Amino acid sequence: MARGKQSAAVGEALGWASRIIAVGLVMVLPMVAGGVLDARLGTAWLGPVGLGLGFVAGLAWLVRIAAGRGRP
Repeated sequence: MARGKQSAAVGEALGWASRIIAVGLVMVLPMVAGGVLDARLGTAWLGPVGLGLGFVAGLAWLVRIAAGRGRP
């Protein structure tokens, strides 16, 4: 493999890895924030709401990426 093609392949792989990590964070961080707020406020519903919102947001982003519109 030529050096330029290898660099392009590595760049493409890093781009996909960053997208996957970002989608994972979008799915998990709302649940974590809801859990922290539940602990501070003494409630029990913010964590599950954060889980639902994070799942929906992450899934919507995955659909956009799959459709080819997720690139900047």
